[in-house]
Amino acid sequence: MVELLALVGVAVLWVLVRRLTTRVRQLEESLRLLQQAQAWTALQDPAEAASPAASAAAWGVTAAPPSPSAATASGTPATAVPVGAAADAAPAWGLTGPVPGPEAIPRPDVAPASRGAARPPVAPPADELFDWDGPAASPDPAEAAEPSVLARAGLAIKAWFSTGNVPVKVGMLVLLAGVAALLRYASGQGWVNVPIAWRLVGVSALALGGLALGWRQRASRPVFAQALQGGSLGMVLLVVFAAFKLYGLLGAGVALGLSALLIGAVAVMAVRQNALSLAMLSVATGFLAPIWLSSGSGNHVALFSYYALLNAGIFAMAWQRAWRWLNLMGFAFTWGIGTLWGVLQYTPAKFASTEPFLVLFFAFYLALPVLFARRATAREGDRLDACLLFGTPLIAFALQAVLLEGKRLPLALCAVAVAALYGVLAKALWGRPRHADLARVHAVLGVAFATLAVPLAFSSSVTGCVFALEGAGLIWLGLTQGRRGPQAGGAGLQLLAAVAVLDALSQPALASTPVFNAGFMSLLLLALAGLTSAWLYRRASGLQAAATARRDRGASPAAQDAAPTWAAAVAYGWGLAWWLLMGLREIERFVAADGLWPASLVWLGATGWLAAEVHARRPAAALRWTSLAAVLAAYPLALAQGTPLWGWPVIAWLVAAALTLRSLACLGPSPADTTSAAADRQVAAAQLAWAWLPPTLVCLSLPRWFSAAPGDWPLVLFALPWLAAAALALWRWSWLGWPQAGRLPGWRHVYLGGTFALLAVWWWLALGSAGDTLPWPWVPVLNPLDLAQLAVLALLGCWWGRADAPEPLARWRAGGLAGAACVLITVVTLRGTHHWGHEPWSLQLLGSSLAQSCLTVLWSVLGVGGWVLGSRRGHRVLWLAGAVLMGVVLLKLLLIDRQNLGDLLGIGAFIAYGLLCTAVGWLAPAPPKAASADDAGEEPGRAQAAPGGPG
Repeated sequence: MVELLALVGVAVLWVLVRRLTTRVRQLEESLRLLQQAQAWTALQDPAEAASPAASAAAWGVTAAPPSPSAATASGTPATAVPVGAAADAAPAWGLTGPVPGPEAIPRPDVAPASRGAARPPVAPPADELFDWDGPAASPDPAEAAEPSVLARAGLAIKAWFSTGNVPVKVGMLVLLAGVAALLRYASGQGWVNVPIAWRLVGVSALALGGLALGWRQRASRPVFAQALQGGSLGMVLLVVFAAFKLYGLLGAGVALGLSALLIGAVAVMAVRQNALSLAMLSVATGFLAPIWLSSGSGNHVALFSYYALLNAGIFAMAWQRAWRWLNLMGFAFTWGIGTLWGVLQYTPAKFASTEPFLVLFFAFYLALPVLFARRATAREGDRLDACLLFGTPLIAFALQAVLLEGKRLPLALCAVAVAALYGVLAKALWGRPRHADLARVHAVLGVAFATLAVPLAFSSSVTGCVFALEGAGLIWLGLTQGRRGPQAGGAGLQLLAAVAVLDALSQPALASTPVFNAGFMSLLLLALAGLTSAWLYRRASGLQAAATARRDRGASPAAQDAAPTWAAAVAYGWGLAWWLLMGLREIERFVAADGLWPASLVWLGATGWLAAEVHARRPAAALRWTSLAAVLAAYPLALAQGTPLWGWPVIAWLVAAALTLRSLACLGPSPADTTSAAADRQVAAAQLAWAWLPPTLVCLSLPRWFSAAPGDWPLVLFALPWLAAAALALWRWSWLGWPQAGRLPGWRHVYLGGTFALLAVWWWLALGSAGDTLPWPWVPVLNPLDLAQLAVLALLGCWWGRADAPEPLARWRAGGLAGAACVLITVVTLRGTHHWGHEPWSLQLLGSSLAQSCLTVLWSVLGVGGWVLGSRRGHRVLWLAGAVLMGVVLLKLLLIDRQNLGDLLGIGAFIAYGLLCTAVGWLAPAPPKAASADDAGEEPGRAQAAPGGPG
C-alpha cells in the first residue's frame, strides 16, 4: 500500500512539474522571438531599434503576458494580452510559444507602410524561423486520428490528478491506505486489545462521520465533499466485507442488506448533489457487492432480485438525471454478469425462475434510453443512446433463444411481441419533434423483429413472399423520405427473399395444381416486388425535389439524375427474371414434353405483349427492349422445334403472331412518348425481326411438308418464301411492315439488304446444283432452279433501280447484274451439257471437250454481243467488256481448246470463234470515237452513232 501511495505521489508531482516546464518554455520562446524581431528592425532602421515594443509591433509579435510577480515588481499593472491567434499559428511556424499568425508578419521583400516605399528592401538574415516558402500545412483537427482506448484512459487519469481539488483526492487515497496500515500495525503489535467487533464499529463510526461531514460541506466545497463521501463509502464497505469474509461477524444476508442500504443512501446523495462520479461509484460497488460477499449458495433468484432492485435505483436516478455513463455501467454489469451466470450455471430446469428476470431487465433498459432522451439537454445527436437502443434487444433476444433452446415457434411469438412493443413506443413518440429520431429507431427495430418473426414461424416460401413485399415497402419509404438507408434495406430484403424462395424451390415439390401452388405464388410476389421497385425508382427519377436534395449533397446533377434510372433498370431486370422463371417453371412441371417449346413461345409472347401494353401508357426503353427480346426469342424456339408449322404447335405460333402484332402496335408513338432515334431503332429492330420470322418458319417447315420431294426441289422451295418476302418489301411494304411501316419507311432497305444477303448465299450455293427437278423435265432457263435464280437477279435489279435505292447500289447496278447473269448463263450451259450431253455432274465435267467447246462458243457470243452492242450504242465500257471477254476466249483456245483439235467439237470451237471475230471486224472493227456521257457505268440516255462499215 505504501508503495502504491508513493507511485501516486510521484505521478502527481510529475504532472505539476511538466506543466511548469511547458510554461517556462513558452515564455523563453516568446522572448527569443521578440529579440529576433528587434534585431531585424535594427537592420532596416537603426532609429527604430531603440523601441523594442515598436519593432515587435511592426512584426506583429506579441510577448507573453508578464507574470503577476513581474508586474508587481515593475510597479505597473499586468495587462492581459490575447494569445489565441498566436497559439493557433504557432504550430504552422514551428514555434511553441504564443506567436502571431503568419498573416500578421509581412514578408521581408514588402516594406511596412510606416517606413515608406522608397527605401529598397534588405535581405533578411538566414534563419530557419522565416521560411518564406510557406508555412507547413497543419493537420486538420477534424481529420486527426481518434485517440485509442488506452490513450483516453491515460488522459482521464491525468485529468483526475490535475483538475479539481487534487489535494483532497490524493489525501483520501493516502488516508485510506494509512488507516488500513495503522489498523494492521496496531493489531500486530498488540497495542489495542479491543475486540475486533468494536474495532470495526469504531472504523465504521469514523467513516460515517466523514460521510456526514462531506454531506454538510456539499454546498460550500462540492469537490471536497464528493471526494470525502466516496472515500467514506469505500471505508464502510471495507468494514462490512471484513466483518463478513474475514472475521465471520455478519451473515451474508445482513452484510448484503447493509451494503445495499449504504449504497442506496449514497446514490440518493449523488442525485441531490448532481454528482455523477459518486453515483457511478455507488452503482459499481452495488454490482460488485454480491460477488465479494458471495457465500457460494448459488441462489440465482436472490442474486437477480438484488440486481433488479439495483436497476430500479438506476431507473430512479435516470428519472432525475441524464447520466449516460451511469446507464451504460448498469447495462454492462447487468447483461455481463447475467450472461456469465447463464453460461456457467443455467439449466433448463431454471427457466421458470429465470425468464421473469430477463423480461424485467429488458424492460428496464428499454425504458432507460427514453428517459435519457427526455432528460438530455445536449445536442440533438446526443439524445440517442445507440448502445442501449440496439444492444438491449440484441442481447436480450439472444439470451431468450438460449432459454428457449432454439424452439422456432416460441421465438417467433417473442419476436412478434417485441415488434409490437417497439411499434407502440414508436407510435407514442412519433408526434413529438424532440423525439423524432428516437421514434424512427423504435420503428426500425419493430420492423426488424417483425421481419425476424417470419422465417422463425413460416416456411421458406412464405418467408420469401413476406420479405419481398417488405423490401418493396422499404424502398417506397426510402424514396418518399429521400433516405438511402431504407432503400438499401429494401434491396437486401429482396435478396434474402430470393434466397428463401430458391431454398423452397430446391425442396421436393408436392403440389400438383398448376398456378395455384406455393412455388408459383412465391415467384409471382418476388417478381411483382421487383417490378414495383422499378416503377418507384422510375417515378423518383422525375421528381425535381429529390434531385435538388441530392445535388445539395455535393454530387453532380447528371450523376444524381442517372442514379434512380439505373436503379430502376436493375430492379426491372430483377423482377423480369423472376417473372420469366415463374412461367417457365410451371410449363416445365405441368406441360408434356412435346409442348414445352410451343408453351414457352406463348409465355414469352405474352410477356412481350404485356410490356408493350404498359409502354403504350408509360413509355420506357426497358419495355421496348422486353418486346424486342420476346420477338427475337422466337428464332431459337423455332430452331428447337425443328418444324414449327406442323401439327398443333401451329396454334401456338398463331397466338404468338397475334400477340406480337399487338405488341408492335403498342410500340408506336403515343402522346406520352417523346420519340427519339434510339426508340425508333428499337421499334424498327422489333418490326424487322417480326417481318423475317414468317419466311424463316416456312423454310424450317418445308422439309416436313415436302419430305418426298426429289432432287433439287428442296433447294428451290427454300428460296420461294424469301423471294415472296423480297417482292412484298418492294411493292407492298405497308403489308409486310405493318403496323410500323408508315413510321419507318427508310428501314425497307435494311430489310431488303438482309433478305438479299440471304438470297445471295443461297444463289451462290445453288450454282453447284445440277437442277434435277423431276418430274419436271430440264429445259434451259425454264426449269425451276434456273427460274428461281433468275428471279433473284430480277428482284435485285428492281431494288437497285428504284429511285430511293441507296446510291452505291444504283451505281453498281449494271455491272453487278451483268456479271451475275454471265455466271448464271455459264452454269446453265454446264447444266445443259450434263442433262443433254449425259456428262456426269462433277468437277470432271470441266474436263469434257463438249463442255469446253460449249463454253467457248457461249463466251464468244457474249463477247461479240457486248462488242457490237457497245459499238452501236457508243458505250465504251460495254465495248471494252466484250473485247476483254473475247481476249479471255482466245486465251482459253490457246491453253485448253487446242488440246481438242483432234475431234470435231474442238475444231468447231475454233471455227466458231473465227467466224464471230470476222463478223465483229465487219460490224465494229474499232472502239467508238466518242464516249457517251455514261462511261462511268450508267445506262446511256441516248444512242450515239457508231462507225459502221468496213474500215
